[in-house]
Amino acid sequence: MSFEIKLPLFKGPFDLLLFFIERDELDIYDIPIHKITTDFLEYMHQMERMNMEIASEFILVAATLMRIKAKMLLPRPELDELGNEIDPREELVAHLLEYKKYKSIVGELAEMETGRSHKEKRGNILKELRHLAEVNNVEAELQDLDLYKLLKVFERVMDRFEEEKNKPVHTIQQYPYTIEGQKEYILAKLKSSEKVSFVQVIEENREKAAVIYNFLAILELLQLHLITIHIGLGFNNFWIEDYQGEVGVSSEEELTQE
Repeated sequence: MSFEIKLPLFKGPFDLLLFFIERDELDIYDIPIHKITTDFLEYMHQMERMNMEIASEFILVAATLMRIKAKMLLPRPELDELGNEIDPREELVAHLLEYKKYKSIVGELAEMETGRSHKEKRGNILKELRHLAEVNNVEAELQDLDLYKLLKVFERVMDRFEEEKNKPVHTIQQYPYTIEGQKEYILAKLKSSEKVSFVQVIEENREKAAVIYNFLAILELLQLHLITIHIGLGFNNFWIEDYQGEVGVSSEEELTQE
């Protein structure tokens, strides 16, 4: 027996985000970024499993959500010129509100377009029909044809051909990484070793995408109180250990004082 799975189609990534917000009755001014990012990525993974082509704007918004999520996980908030904390979701919320405003009037514009298409334009119908017949008269066009017009048409066709030939081609590369998968990878390494350094994790896979996914996975494990990290003084490295009920982030100076 076989069964068929159907996914709802959305016109764009903001349409999908608004669907999640309305479905779960979320406050658009205080979006739970972890939940909405998880739902968004799960929808994209379902599209991948069904071999559906994912538009580049969906991938861009997914990357934006992950960047906002990473900023909210960082222990040091970003401040503006007045010293006030900057909400990483502010720009996303502004875009969503703008999209929602235009989306609310799309239905009215569609009704106006339908009503306008049912109306006939006032004017001299016989004169308009005669003009259309003259424009579409091939014999009349051939009578006024000369070498100059042929060369101009040929020039436009060649210019259009060059534009099409030199049009940039964008290739989207799918990386074999997920945050959930890298979380399991880091927890598995901690089972075999008492502590692991971030440099050691990078050395095992130097690919840029792998480093980013590993770093985001460490931040999420830290927020979930599943690991503890110890930051060294003067070194661009830190140690990862299992969470033992202590503070999530500590430095060598703090450990010395203890």
